[in-house]
Amino acid sequence: MTTRFLEMLSADLLRSPAAPPGDVLVMPAAIPSPELSRFLYTAVGGPWFWTGRLGWDYARWLTYLDRPAISTLVLYVSGTPAGYMEAEVQADGNVEVAQFGLLPRFIGQRLGGYFLSTGVARLWTHGARRVWLHTCTLDGPHALANYRARGFEEYDQKTEFWDLPDFTPGPWPNAVPSASSV
Repeated sequence: MTTRFLEMLSADLLRSPAAPPGDVLVMPAAIPSPELSRFLYTAVGGPWFWTGRLGWDYARWLTYLDRPAISTLVLYVSGTPAGYMEAEVQADGNVEVAQFGLLPRFIGQRLGGYFLSTGVARLWTHGARRVWLHTCTLDGPHALANYRARGFEEYDQKTEFWDLPDFTPGPWPNAVPSASSV
């Protein structure tokens, strides 16, 4: 697995596509909610081997989310959650886009670029000095291209070997959607 680290050093570098058609809304999840965040984490990350938080209990989720440094934005399409961005303010004005992605049903509808640029623009308005993120070869096939298209530039990468199960965990056990149902 190769992990790439990307950064944006100025709000002027952000490239935003046009808003997608339809009823699309980006809203902050202002109340820390382990239920919502765990749902989004599993629904977005399940197809991509996001497993790091699957063992977290309610208390750990709440402790993590109930910090001023953490913010969550949710993308809605016609009132339905379609994706999320979790950001963490770090030392020296760095802001990490810790989690970002779309639910499988909404991939390929030109929502990711709009959502990413909208979320990153909000991070810059809060005094960020640098916005950074990482993506890896286990993420969605368009993730890296989307980050680059928005103006992020790679500054480091590392390769590690992981022993992965035969199937991704999906949003819940045995629920990975097939290509025909997405």
